Amino acid sequence: MVTQSEIEDIDDLPPSAKLVFKVLEYKGSLTQKQIVEESMLSARTVRYALERLEELGVVEENVYFADARQNLYEINAAAEAAPDADCADAQECAD
Repeated sequence: MVTQSEIEDIDDLPPSAKLVFKVLEYKGSLTQKQIVEESMLSARTVRYALERLEELGVVEENVYFADARQNLYEINAAAEAAPDADCADAQECAD
C-alpha cells in the first residue's frame, strides 16, 4: 500500500508527471505513444514523467505483447489501492 509520504511525493512532482499519472488512472494501461496522444504532452516530457513516477514506485513498466518494441505503463496495484490524497484521514473519508 502507498504510504502518506509517497502520496506527498506525488504532490511534489511537476504538473506533467501528475497529468501522466491521472491519464493512467483514468485510461488504464497505455503505451508511451498512447500517453502522448491522450495527454497532448511531448514524447520527451512523457518519458521524463514516467521515469519520475517509476522512481516513486507508483507506475510499472511491462512488455507490450502486441508490439514488443514498446512498453506498457500502468499504475502500480498498491498505488491504485491507496487512499485519495485529499482523503488522508479515514474519518474525513467516511463523512
